[in-house]
Amino acid sequence: MTAGRPDGRTAESHRIAVIAGDGIGPEVIEAAIPVLDRAANTHGFSCAWERLPYSADHYLKTGETLPDTAFQHVQNDVDAIFLGALGDPRVPGNEHARDILLGLRFRLDLYINFRPVTLLHPDLTPLRQAVGPSGRPAIDFVIFRENTEGLYLGRGRTSGDEYIAEDVNTGTGVERIIRAAFEWARAHGTTRVTMSDKSNAVPAHRIWQEKFQAVAAAYPGIDAEHRYVDALAMELVRDPGRFQVIVTNNLYGDILSDLGAGLVGGLGLAASANLHPGRAGLFEPVHGSAPRIAGKGIANPMAAVLTGALMFEQLGHAEAARDLERAVRETIAAGVRTPDIGGTATTAEAGRAVGDAL
Repeated sequence: MTAGRPDGRTAESHRIAVIAGDGIGPEVIEAAIPVLDRAANTHGFSCAWERLPYSADHYLKTGETLPDTAFQHVQNDVDAIFLGALGDPRVPGNEHARDILLGLRFRLDLYINFRPVTLLHPDLTPLRQAVGPSGRPAIDFVIFRENTEGLYLGRGRTSGDEYIAEDVNTGTGVERIIRAAFEWARAHGTTRVTMSDKSNAVPAHRIWQEKFQAVAAAYPGIDAEHRYVDALAMELVRDPGRFQVIVTNNLYGDILSDLGAGLVGGLGLAASANLHPGRAGLFEPVHGSAPRIAGKGIANPMAAVLTGALMFEQLGHAEAARDLERAVRETIAAGVRTPDIGGTATTAEAGRAVGDAL
């Protein structure tokens, strides 16, 4: 899409569906959008935000989670989906969250869950070693989490006192997420990809071993290594600086990415993207709906801003994405922080400070 500019030229405009969701979701989304608009305007494009009502409130009023018409709309008519958070204690079964979030991931086949883990300021990590010998942050890696298979498919059965969950791993699904990790590593000049499974205890994970070896052979300049997930969790705490790209299954990626967030300041700074190359992606901060602090105005909007940076990068605006990351770094360094990272700023104040840093 294009839109007019004052100088008579046209600027690219992206149509973005917004599902603000539950809890702190609307708070962080509404704080982030003006920041994203400011970055977009600086870099010569714009965003047309389309707010959709799907949330716990909507579900409780209507019984509707994500109707087929809405799914078809976000599948065919938008360039990206910007999601705040889903989850509400008034819906203890999380029916609406499962249908909206997992439904979009599965039905849109967004098989890549991309989660960067980067230390934005040395005092945010609980680890002693914050900066490496080169002066660069000692924690800077990405996780490629398989997003459409594994235990999250919800397959299984109950038989008497036996509760069975099926861990689904297909050759096609495993190969494509591993290949995506290697492609990203090659495009970004990184030299090591680490695959993590538990094939010594879970026979189904042997497909990860087979596909990892086969795909790695096509990328001779990249060191391909394997870690069992328990050993990897230990090494991420002991020496996170040695890791660059991690690829793993749905469950382990979920757990390891939260561990990674803990290493760099917490979930208030954790961004993610759900992707399928060539299709509209789903972009969500990792922190969840945090009902305990909802409505208090203290939620950290920086994860939402950084998620917007991932969205801009996928939409072809890498410089705008870098600007947003820089602005977040400078805001943290200046001491404008919400309580979760040691400050006293409100959600609105933190959002305005990031925008001003642009």
